[in-house]
Amino acid sequence: MTIALTDFAIARLFPRQKRSNTIQDCTAAEFERYLNAHTPLKVLDGYAPFCKLHVHSNWTSTRCLTIPITPDNRHQLRSAYEARNSSELAVLTRWFEGVEAPRAGYLIPILYSRAQLQKEGTVVQADWGVVGCLYTRDPEEIPMAPITMLRNALGVAEGGSGVALDHAAYKRSVAFWEHNANWRDVPAAGTRT
Repeated sequence: MTIALTDFAIARLFPRQKRSNTIQDCTAAEFERYLNAHTPLKVLDGYAPFCKLHVHSNWTSTRCLTIPITPDNRHQLRSAYEARNSSELAVLTRWFEGVEAPRAGYLIPILYSRAQLQKEGTVVQADWGVVGCLYTRDPEEIPMAPITMLRNALGVAEGGSGVALDHAAYKRSVAFWEHNANWRDVPAAGTRT
């Protein structure tokens, strides 16, 4: 089984302008080599048959992707309408600023099969392509964000995968994301992260 990073994942996980809420201490090429050289601790089934998640102990200083929302940090939540790339519509997004997450215990790359990636217009030479990565405290999946589930249900033309909305999974997602949020670096004056 071979694994390759997709351009979509590289842009999000290894941006040109380094951020502390992305993968640390390695390049995209080093990350890809690591995934191909090390057997995961376990493999989790994703939200569809073409999706798998490989659980690896965190070999970097990468911090957890999410932070629980508490009365002490709620005032640091921010929101804006944003798109993941120039071809997608902007959606309401929420994150913390000025809060730093603890070091993640696990890195969990999200893999799509070559056939699914091709259906979505992405060509990889490997058997599987990395489309994202979760940075978690525990060796378990973080629920997909509700908006990502909705985008997937809208189909490939809207940046999704074409997988129908699972109502029970959506409710679990809302229960998690109602009490947790991602975090970002505080942007320098006049810039966005």
